[in-house]
Amino acid sequence: MTSWQITRVFAGTLILISLLIGAPASPFYVSAYWLWLTAFVGANLLQSGFTRWCPMEIFMRKLGMRGGD
Repeated sequence: MTSWQITRVFAGTLILISLLIGAPASPFYVSAYWLWLTAFVGANLLQSGFTRWCPMEIFMRKLGMRGGD
């Protein structure tokens, strides 16, 4: 997998987990403050779509992951 694929899988996983533990109707509810993580990851995905710049992807490339388009 390339760095952009892993980045998007990681972002999707973070969104699902934060929704699971941040939604009051969830059986795994911890606190509604976890929804801020959902908003943060979503905002980063949105800006990445427009600018093609993603801090997570830069970090993963520095760890030695292969880049992607």
